[in-house]
Amino acid sequence: MASQPRIARVFGAVNIGSFRVSAMIAGQTENGEMIVLGSGHRASKGIRRGYVTDMAAATYAVRDAVERAEKMCPNLQLGGVWIGCTGAGLTSMISPVEIEIGGRRIEEEDIEQLLVAAREGLEPDGRTVLHAQPACYFLDGANGVANPRDLHAERLGVDVHVMLADGAPMRNITEAVQNAHLDVQAVVASPLAAGYACLSVEERDLGVALVELGADVTNVAVYSGGMLVGLTAIPRGSADITDAVASAFGIRRFQAERLKCVHGSAIASPADHREMIPVAGPDDDGAGPVARGADDNNRVPRAELISVITGELDRLIGDVGRGLESMGFSGKHGRQVVITGGGAELAGLADYAQAALGTPVRIGRPQQLKGLPEAHAVPGFATLAGLVLYAAEDPVDIRMIGSRHTSTTRVAGLALVQRVWTAMKEYF
Repeated sequence: MASQPRIARVFGAVNIGSFRVSAMIAGQTENGEMIVLGSGHRASKGIRRGYVTDMAAATYAVRDAVERAEKMCPNLQLGGVWIGCTGAGLTSMISPVEIEIGGRRIEEEDIEQLLVAAREGLEPDGRTVLHAQPACYFLDGANGVANPRDLHAERLGVDVHVMLADGAPMRNITEAVQNAHLDVQAVVASPLAAGYACLSVEERDLGVALVELGADVTNVAVYSGGMLVGLTAIPRGSADITDAVASAFGIRRFQAERLKCVHGSAIASPADHREMIPVAGPDDDGAGPVARGADDNNRVPRAELISVITGELDRLIGDVGRGLESMGFSGKHGRQVVITGGGAELAGLADYAQAALGTPVRIGRPQQLKGLPEAHAVPGFATLAGLVLYAAEDPVDIRMIGSRHTSTTRVAGLALVQRVWTAMKEYF
């Protein structure tokens, strides 16, 4: 029998959402394969629209989720984790930097000088920098240069993709994890992590919009030329649909959530008016009120449920469409939209969004990782899976120049990203 591959590195991830807190432990073998060693989740507490609202409750939820993941690999205790950040006022920008070369051949030291200049030129304006990643080089009249070393140029420049977040909310998220006796390796913007999980390299290169439909926040990100080039956050999510259902029928939130998940859909059908659906679940034991407009068996027409859901979706997808248009992702540039996150599990959502946005839409699920439980191979766990993939790749960050990355590693990492300048000119 063939021996099991040896685990060379271990990565831990915690995604702190408003609906659930999830954790994953993954190992990378000597040949680079990622294997999920353990994963767990629990209902979120102390989090609202991506912000910590109760430190003790949030810390407990993080610790509980991590312990559930650790139980699947009892010989391993997680020390450090990569955190996924959904809210906290995420914004994205491209910052160009140039230096004089004088017509001579570009050396490795010139590239380092450029990146140091880019690092020193960061102006977060009181906000926290989550990522500051080189997108591409440009020199003289040539844009989208992957590796400028050994080329001659008068001027050498680089476009740096910067992700910003509000400082205080980020400190609260970090402290909640640290209070759970975990070291924070890094905080990763969830649109970046989700992109690693459910977008192909070709999609990111050609141009794609990623809509991360969470419980309280919907992040809309545009990728092009291999990089995230635009981001907008909408303070609305799938929990707002649940609340609308609860309000419309006068029932409890847990009943509304079950109705939405079990019987809900984004697409109406002629049979909906004839179908009566039970409000109470098999384990309710009579808990909760009788729904408004229900029959003697506490059942409501499915058509009414669908009407409430689509009414909320009209507003949400309308906001998404306006966000995409503001980032230039429309018309001939609006090639494809990928929807992920827990809200993407609503039946019929892809067809609904495709009709509303007028562009091809698919549901984004995490790529197949060895050992990933079936229950976690769904859109709601895409960001969690993406966190360990992001951690394994550990993309270059200009803030780490001279400390974590050697010059050789830095140039190799930059060479992976091509043509972003041309793509960005299309959008901006």
